[in-house]
Amino acid sequence: MNFQQLKIIREAARCEFNLTEVANTLFTSQSGVSRHIRDLEDELGVEIFIRRGKRLLGMTEPGKALLNIAERILDEAGKVRRLADVFTNESSGVLTIATTHTQARYSLPRVIKAFRALYPHVRLELSQGSPQEIVAMLVAGEADVGIASEQVVNNSSLAAFPWFNWHHALLVPKGHELEQQQSVTLAELSRYPLITYRPGITGRSRVDRAFHAAGLKPDIVLSAQDSDVVKTYVELGLGVGILADQACQLDEHASLTRLEAKHLFEPNTVWLGLKRGQLQRNYVWQFLELCNANLSLEEIKRQALATESEEPVIDFQI
Repeated sequence: MNFQQLKIIREAARCEFNLTEVANTLFTSQSGVSRHIRDLEDELGVEIFIRRGKRLLGMTEPGKALLNIAERILDEAGKVRRLADVFTNESSGVLTIATTHTQARYSLPRVIKAFRALYPHVRLELSQGSPQEIVAMLVAGEADVGIASEQVVNNSSLAAFPWFNWHHALLVPKGHELEQQQSVTLAELSRYPLITYRPGITGRSRVDRAFHAAGLKPDIVLSAQDSDVVKTYVELGLGVGILADQACQLDEHASLTRLEAKHLFEPNTVWLGLKRGQLQRNYVWQFLELCNANLSLEEIKRQALATESEEPVIDFQI
């Protein structure tokens, strides 16, 4: 048994058992992947995969158990490789941040500016994605810090820390009749076509839950990936926008009016996520402190370095 075989087992599960994708990911050939699988099955004396002809359809029970072990072994091997780098390069290296468009565009610039002043020799890499993609990058060790309003706090492999709370706001074209309402209700809002974020990002679940609880079915005519798209199509008159309040900077959209919606939807929290149990360079801890000065460095390290079996207790001010 060797590391390459364990990597193949892990990547086969990630690539939904497509051996061509596994080979491409590991920079090898499909025939080489197949040979490693056969050799490992012969060595263990069990079948790891469920097959139909030459196609892999899934994992057998022994295969699922082996996958769990392989992930643990590869994770620990990754920590060993990081060890020397962590202790010899404390003020240089790479900080990879996986984040949503909204946070990259509106919340991160001031933090990035402060971080660059402290660590000019650290190269910053921003990877934008959905909350699901951000979690996947953190779990796979492809990102050091993940930032999102959803998903990050719900994964036991991650330690999550609060950054700040935010609310949704409404955007309408100037002169829209909702401007005359002192306090817009959900019932009034449901009379109009709506433009908001797609499911799974930027607090969309809060919007859906509010309408459902009120027994209303909103007419969402466009679900967007980011705030700029929402603003563009509100400006075109396609509907009323529901978006993050921090994204309601209207310098370039003078034809729009912002309306309060704090009373309509539950508040959202932006979370900072780290892979639990992973060694981190000092500048990673510093980055989290720059985001939220109320976070205790001792508590950050305690929770981030804990194992998954240790239940985190988050009790920080935002």
